[in-house]
Amino acid sequence: MSIRPRRSVLYMPGSNPRALEKARNLPADCLVFDLEDAVSPASKAEAREHIKEAIKTGGYGNRELVVRVNGLDTEWAEDDLRAMAQSGADAICLPKVETAAEVIRAIAILDDAGAPSDLLLWAMAETPKGVLNSQEVASAHSRLAVLMMGTSDLSKDLRVRHSPDRLGFITSLSLCVLAARAAGIDVIDGVQLDLNRDEVYRVNCEQGRDLGFDGKSLIHPKQIAAANEIFGPSEAELARAEKITVAWQQAEAESIAVVLVDGRLVENLHIEEAKRHLAIAEAIRNNAE
Repeated sequence: MSIRPRRSVLYMPGSNPRALEKARNLPADCLVFDLEDAVSPASKAEAREHIKEAIKTGGYGNRELVVRVNGLDTEWAEDDLRAMAQSGADAICLPKVETAAEVIRAIAILDDAGAPSDLLLWAMAETPKGVLNSQEVASAHSRLAVLMMGTSDLSKDLRVRHSPDRLGFITSLSLCVLAARAAGIDVIDGVQLDLNRDEVYRVNCEQGRDLGFDGKSLIHPKQIAAANEIFGPSEAELARAEKITVAWQQAEAESIAVVLVDGRLVENLHIEEAKRHLAIAEAIRNNAE
């Protein structure tokens, strides 16, 4: 089982070389070098060069490096995609995706610019149309690996407030989780903008985990630790996963049809879940090396 941990997905402004340097020592699973919202129009071209140089220089360990380009409806999108096609990034994040055709178009531009066949695409769901079309977007191409929530723009378009319980977002969040799971890809929860409400942030992380998200998108390094903790498997989950795996292996060796662990019946779905927990834990350890 090959799994990439995406518990913490930290946005970094592509126009700020010091921030890109600092990111080399941050324990986030994924770094998103931003060419969109965090970069002014006058700085787009310069930011591309900063990002290309940072990736070329390296030093980011096993972190997944993602570049968020500008939307396909902007004047910068094609130049962004062509500039990043051979940058060495692991993935390109495409904002405000609303149709499968946009995914196909972005990949066509990347391929035309010489992108490697393993360069992945992430798609952001941050408009009502994008959420409603999330199923077709998530299934648009085999190289689409992640569906990412853009709750700030979604809040504006839906006229929904950022309340602590995120009640107005629940339908949109769940629709995107369903779309991602149906397509067999990962899905990342939206950002928490208020950096002064740590308890609300933790509650949001726990809610996102319980809704089925694989991780949280972040705007500040102080948010990394809680995301890594909450979206990663707990010690209790890992201990139970080990116990289930051993019991299942013993049962298979002895041709026993029914497996009980701590008095509870274990079926195929439980062993798959246990294997996933153990694979994620191993991937997290590898990322830390």
